[in-house]
Parts: sequence; structure tokens; C-alpha cells
Amino acid sequence: MLLETFANLALVYNVFLLGLGLDLRMIKIKDIKPVIIAIVGLLAALLAGAGLYYLPSNGEADKILAGCMYWSIAFGCTNFPDLARILADLKLLRTDMGHTAMCAAVVTDLCTWILFIFGMAIFSKSGVRNEMLPYSLASTIAFVLLCYFVIQPGVAWIFNNTVEGGQVGDTHVWYTLAGVIICSLITEVCGVHSITGAFLFGLSIPHDHIIRKMIEEKLHDFLSGMLMPLFYIICGLRADIGYMNRTVSVGMMAVVTSASVMVKILSTMFCSIFLRIPLRDGLAIGALMNTKGTMALVILNAGRDTKALDVIMYTHLTLAFLVMSMVVQPLLAIAYKPKKKLIFYKNRTIQKHKGESELCVLTCVHVLPNVSGITNLLQLSNPTKKSPLNVFAIHLVELTGRTTASLLIMNDEAKPKANFADRVRAESDQIAEMFTALEVNNDGVMVQTITAVSPYATMDEDICLLAEDKQACFILLPYHKNMTSDGRLNEGNAVHAEINQNVMSHAPCSVGILVDRGMTTVRFESFMFQGETTKKEIAMLFLGGRDDREALAYAWRMVGQEMVQLTVVRFVPSQEALVSAGEAADEYEKDKHVDEESIYEFNFKTMNDPSVTYVEKVVKNGQETITAILELEDNNSYDLYIVGRGYQVETPVTSGLTDWNSTPDLGIIGDTLISSNFTMQASVLVVQQYSSANRQTAENNNQEPVQGKAKTDHEATPFMEDEDDEVEHQYSMRR
Repeated sequence: MLLETFANLALVYNVFLLGLGLDLRMIKIKDIKPVIIAIVGLLAALLAGAGLYYLPSNGEADKILAGCMYWSIAFGCTNFPDLARILADLKLLRTDMGHTAMCAAVVTDLCTWILFIFGMAIFSKSGVRNEMLPYSLASTIAFVLLCYFVIQPGVAWIFNNTVEGGQVGDTHVWYTLAGVIICSLITEVCGVHSITGAFLFGLSIPHDHIIRKMIEEKLHDFLSGMLMPLFYIICGLRADIGYMNRTVSVGMMAVVTSASVMVKILSTMFCSIFLRIPLRDGLAIGALMNTKGTMALVILNAGRDTKALDVIMYTHLTLAFLVMSMVVQPLLAIAYKPKKKLIFYKNRTIQKHKGESELCVLTCVHVLPNVSGITNLLQLSNPTKKSPLNVFAIHLVELTGRTTASLLIMNDEAKPKANFADRVRAESDQIAEMFTALEVNNDGVMVQTITAVSPYATMDEDICLLAEDKQACFILLPYHKNMTSDGRLNEGNAVHAEINQNVMSHAPCSVGILVDRGMTTVRFESFMFQGETTKKEIAMLFLGGRDDREALAYAWRMVGQEMVQLTVVRFVPSQEALVSAGEAADEYEKDKHVDEESIYEFNFKTMNDPSVTYVEKVVKNGQETITAILELEDNNSYDLYIVGRGYQVETPVTSGLTDWNSTPDLGIIGDTLISSNFTMQASVLVVQQYSSANRQTAENNNQEPVQGKAKTDHEATPFMEDEDDEVEHQYSMRR
């Protein structure tokens, strides 16, 4: 009795968290196909469940109608949160099949809840027909209306009038948790299960309020680690396999288990034929609709509590559900492999991008402090109506046990641009609003926000797939270290650094990493919103090579704005440096002709622009290059440095610096600029140009990337041959 008491309490709060994490506003079913699949599958499962329940030799003969109801509803239910996590694990959330499966699961889940509530009202706790049925239904419907029209706006009003400065105290959390118990008690008195009240109260909590996150932080770990295991222990204690084996044969168990799996699959494939859905997708959706979870166990335990289900039938279906849950994900991973869409597009680099066309940029942020530097850099990128920026802002969220199902199904539709200033918003909403402000304040910027939920181990794959899907030519990543109050960089997040390195190895386009050291936190905002004309001093350090040419192209794009003053500094090796460099000099000579052409074109087209300054400095080695950079900083206080990554490429002007490179994702010069030896506080943008040849080499030499995850053969294939490689090779041959 003690275990059951705590198990029921755990169940109440677990269902409350399900309701708390479900945002019905995000569930937008635009197609009738998922609804048809869900209804047909549910009806087929209900009929099959009733038939199997009354099947001879399946348990004892004296069965009651209430037992058939609980058995059939449990037989037909689908656990939506677990289904969403399976799709997230297998990278199928954004596929057409994944969208259809999730929508169908939502419809099935809601229908199951309705059937379960009505079933609890129809039958009393003794398993016979409830004589108080009209009163039970009326009181339950009245409580649903009370939640929608009174509790939900009332809770929102209380939070808005008692929360000051966005700070939520523990008192708000405790009163909320007490409200869960009160609502559970009300629905229990109404004649339905107590979890109904907990679920409805969870839906009533404002989804934009920080209280949701606080409750999850305080409740989730204790609930999942301590209380919910008690519920599963009770489920196991109630099952009696030995007693069931004396009544039900192994063949009958196999029939029920196989029928449980096949009913949803066959009904879905049947619908697929008429709905013109590929049978391969129909098979996958049908398998996913067999996902069982806590809801199925709740229904079975409710039937056992009311004596509607005996030990045999309870044990039989519990074992069937266990088998079904174990085989869904492995079966889907083996049988369904999404066809990779081969997307071919030319503009994979900024250098190839035409100045009068749209520049597609995919930006990534992990936390809120990443946003200001990236949005300010985008503002400096000279977006105009003739050459606009199409920005896809990705909020990267780690997939953990706390990740709610509603967060998993966030789609890439633009957020509503309503005024959220008077409300305390979740971090994802704040990020979306900051990017939306960039779009509102500039006619040349189009922003689309996306929330990508993924395990850290495969997050780089999601970034690369999104960049390819959106045909981006530039991926902008935040550096894994943030600036502290004393102006230094903190230790940072090592996992974020690994993600950046993996993206640079496998990106389908050029990549930039921004080290934000407050380049525009005060002055640039005053320029945007008060009309001040503070000059932004930007320095582009050109050492030669593919990445430096890409960095020059990005810096060139910034030219033409009144507040931008660009200085391009080219470091040229002396004759002595070329002689002593050896192989590095040979590599430098190969790229020299292309570098000369890029520099000549830049100088020719900007020679009459007073905001552009071009300087050449002759150096003998890497030490003189660093000295020259320090002299630049002494003479001019730059706000932003733009450099090429030049990873594992040693030139005569960087000789002697390679051994000191401790940050591979920033390259030699980028790592030097942010080192503690430099007193400068300028931000740094490190650019790597896309190259199919370099990408192929990186993948061949790195079969186990930074995270240690193995790559399959199709992932090691470049998206397309880089046309720049061919052009440069032909140019060198002509020279």
C-alpha cells in the first residue's frame, strides 16, 4: 500500500509534466492524411483488441465488458512523447514520414484520452455500469471548461501580477505543485482518474512563462529517478507470469503479441494505398504507431484497480507491450532508411556569390548571449534590397531526458511577431524575438527561426543537413568561449567546440566562427536605435590562400556603409622568407596567382572608396607578422578582425607559429588574436571557404570525428564537385 501510494503520486506528477510540456498551439495538422491514418488505426485496434480479449483460451471465461474496454483502449493507444523521441534519435523529425507519424500520434493520443475518460465515467470502480454516469460526465465536462475559462487565465493573471523582473520564487513552484494535487482530487471526485486533473492543470500553465522550466528542473530528476521507478515496480509486482502460463499457452501469447504489432502496421499500409503514401513510409508509420509508454500502463493499471482486468489479462498485455516497445526503434532503424535528397547548388561560397543577389546565411546559437554578437555582425554585412540577407536562425537545443515533446516538434515556420515585451519569455522565444527585431529594423534582412533538438553527438549533422536543405552559402557559428566581465574569455563549453570542429569538417558551404568580445554591445546599439554615426573599424588580415580569399569576400561585402571603415592588410613574404620556407614557399606560390587576382579585383573596384584602405607589409616570418599586427592595433583600435582559418596550412608569413596553435577551429592567426598575450579586445571572425577536395580529405582522415561517431559511406561523399577547384586549376595551367 505504501509503494502504491507513492507510485500513484508519481504518476499524477508525471502526467502533469506531460501536460506541462505539451503546447497545443504548436500542433498544426494541415493535412487530412494523418487524421485518417490515426482514426482507421485506432478503430482497427479497438476492434482487434475486443476480438482478442474474448478469444477462447485467452485467459479465463468469465470476462466482463469493462475489462474489454480497458484492454481495447490500451491496445489502441500510441505514446506520442516516446514516438517523438524515437524520430529525433533517428533524425526523422523533419521528414515527411516523421511529420505524418507525429500528427497521427497526436490525434491517437487525444482520442485515447477521451475514450479513457469516458470509460472511467461509464464504469464504476467495481467494474460495473456506473449509475451516476450523467453526473460524472457533466462534472468532468464542467471541470474541463473551468480549466479553460477560469484556471488558465487565472494562473496567467497571478503570474503576471506577482512576478517582478522575471524572477520566480520557490513559492510559485510550491503553489503550482499543490494545485496539481487539488485538480487531481477534483477529477477523482468527478468519477474519473486523478491523472485527468493533473494533465488538464498542466495544459493550463502559461507556456511562455519561466515557471515551466523551474518546475521541470525541480521535479523532473526526482520524479524520473526516484518516484516513477516505484510506479514501474508496482506494474511488475502486479504481473504474475507463472500464473498466466498455467492458463495461457505460449502459442496464444505469440498470437496476441504479433497481432498487437501487425494491426497498426496493416491498417496504416491499407490507408497508404488510398492516400497515395509510399508503402515504405506506410510501413514505418505503422511501426511507429505501435509505440507504447506510460499511458498504456496507466490504462492497464486502472483496469486492474477496478477489478475489470484479472491478473492473467493484465500480465498478458503488459508483456505484449514490453515486446512492442523493444522492437519499434530497432525495426525502424533497420527497415527504414530515408532517401538522401541530392541537392545541387552553385553558391556554396561567398566568393562565388554575386553582389546583387540574395545571400543565404545559416546562423547557430546555443544560448541567449550568442545572439547579440551574431545579429550585430549580420547588420554590419550590408544587407540591402538589392543584395538581401536570408537568415535561417537555428537555436540548438540538446536532446535530453527533460526535452519535452512539444519542443521536439517545433517546425521551421516563422514565429508570430506579436509583442512579447510584457511577458516573461522562454529562452527560445527570446532568441526568436531578437532575430525578428533584426528583420524589423532592416528591409534587407529576412529571418526564419528554427529550433533544432538533437543530441550533442550528432548536432553537427543536423547543422550540415539544414544548411544543405536551405541552400546556404555561409554557416555562422558562435565561438565556444564567452567574454567575462573582466574582458577575458572563460573556459567555455568543450562540447560546443567539438560541434564547431565537426561542422567545419563536413559543412556543405563556407563556415565562419565569431569570437564575440563585445564588439558592438553599446556603440552599435546606439547607432541602430538613436541614429548615431559611430565608425566601425574593421581589419581584414590577408595572408594568402583559399580561406583568406573567402574572408576578403565577406569583408568586401561590408563596404558601402557609412559607419564601416575597412582596412585590408596583406602580408607579403620577403625573398629571404621564401628561400627559408622550403615546401611552404612552394604551396604559397601555387596560390599566389589566384591571390593576386583577388586582391587586384578588390583594389580596382574600391579604389575610389574613401572608406577602404589597403596596406601591404613585407615580413620575414611569423614573428614579424605578429609584430606587425600589434603595431596595427597600437595605431588603430579595431572593432572586428576578419581572418581566414588556413588550418594546417603553413605559409612563409606564418612560419614558426604552427606549433603554438592551440585552437584548431580558429587557425593560426585567429588563435593568436584571441590569446592572452594580446591586449586587444576586438572581436574576431574566422572564415573557412568550402572546398569539396578539402572536405573529402578531412572525412577520409577523420573516420572518427571529434565526438568519436562513425561515419557511413554516403556521409563521406562530397555534396558536389567544387567548381572553384576546377577554375583555379585551369587558371594555374594557363599561367
